Amino acid sequence: MSSLLLFLLLLFVLTLASTLEFRYHTNREMEQYLLQLTASNPDITHLYSIGPSVTGQQLWVLALGLSPSRHTVGIPEFKYVANMHGNEVLGRVLLLQLIDDLVRGYRNNETWSLQVLNSTRVHILPTMNPDGFDASNTDCMYSQGRGNYNGIDLNRNFPDAFAGLRRQQQLDEEKREAEVRAVIGWLRSESFVLSANLHGGALVASYPYDSSNGGKELVGGASISPDDDVFIHLAKVYSHSHGSMHRGYHCGDSRPFQDGVTNGYQWYPLTGGMQDYNYVWAQCLELTLEISCCKFPPANQLPALWMENRKSLLAFIQQVHLGVKGRVFDGSGVPVQNAVVEVKGRSNMCPFRTDQHGEYYRLLLPGNYSFTVTYPGHKVLTETLNVPHGPDHYSAMKHDFMLRLIPTTTGRTQARPTNANHNQANITKGNPSTTCNYTIHLDSGGDVSRCTWTGLGVGLGLVAVLRSLIG
Repeated sequence: MSSLLLFLLLLFVLTLASTLEFRYHTNREMEQYLLQLTASNPDITHLYSIGPSVTGQQLWVLALGLSPSRHTVGIPEFKYVANMHGNEVLGRVLLLQLIDDLVRGYRNNETWSLQVLNSTRVHILPTMNPDGFDASNTDCMYSQGRGNYNGIDLNRNFPDAFAGLRRQQQLDEEKREAEVRAVIGWLRSESFVLSANLHGGALVASYPYDSSNGGKELVGGASISPDDDVFIHLAKVYSHSHGSMHRGYHCGDSRPFQDGVTNGYQWYPLTGGMQDYNYVWAQCLELTLEISCCKFPPANQLPALWMENRKSLLAFIQQVHLGVKGRVFDGSGVPVQNAVVEVKGRSNMCPFRTDQHGEYYRLLLPGNYSFTVTYPGHKVLTETLNVPHGPDHYSAMKHDFMLRLIPTTTGRTQARPTNANHNQANITKGNPSTTCNYTIHLDSGGDVSRCTWTGLGVGLGLVAVLRSLIG
């Protein structure tokens, strides 16, 4: 075959990656689209799998940004997840359209896309439950395929925050479903700051907590988190940017929602939900977005539903720049992992800690806040910060904390503790018996086996497409 023909075939393949129809793509078609898009946009996209489903289908994630394959200090990590329930399918369509929109916007030097991708690393998992999707049918409300291949509801399969922390029950992560284990591992490999999980069957933005154990978190029928004001703000950003969600419409026999938002527990309690797990154990603020009354909308409605949600999907990503961010440095000027960064009046079940780069991110509304930073061998540091509104400028306020060593009685300074020793320290003030499931975050892209495997998948995908075209 001539080099010219090969070039034209490759050009045709790459052109396919820039066109996305409004329809329901099969899992295989979605995989091919992501492979082709990544091959044609390697500078701003990175495709990786967080693991297989029960039947072995890969859970593909596309990362977009200026450094798509690994974390950059100061750039927050954001994620969208869809199709957790296999028969709730609009989310996977919208996330594929969002990917397409962001890439085309960036290539066309459109300001809105440049602002997002220059300031944020966006991870998109279009389907968390490909097996359930394969089993689903097109019924609006009662289709099969909600659970995974084993018939398990994945949004009831995560370790429950209240049971796991306060009752000290075993988390038994190895016994959980493959898709849930994959997401748990994902949360440990990335320091996500903000997230949303797209569902269907209602039209409302729901926020933590979903669960409770009947403690002081129960207020007026809701289960209130320490960051309730931030969660309400985030939910309203989505609902008020949406074409109709903010009007509080209800679906069928469900009650209307004021401003199109609700506390999860107040709507209906559930244990083992993903958004509570994100918030408590991964210090990632996550919403559950119910984006259509019909779980499987007719394909001819997809363009209109995309237009209803496009602005809100982008506005929600922008909120990752709320509040304050920075690093914590020890007495020697070295950034430290697992330093506790607490905000007065916000006693989280698991206190927020710095990642392996010494970074912290706290999503906060504008105002004055008292921060307390704790790290073994160092004096407790307390500072008051005036936090502005960051999203308008696509950057949270930046502030680094500089710790001071505690002098020893012998006149020598105490050695800096290792992360392993610090992981064993229990410094949760509000509940001394609480143990938090902290793990060392791996630098994304540093997982050689994953990156090599993904790169091989991209190459094989292009080869397969070329062969099919030639045939």
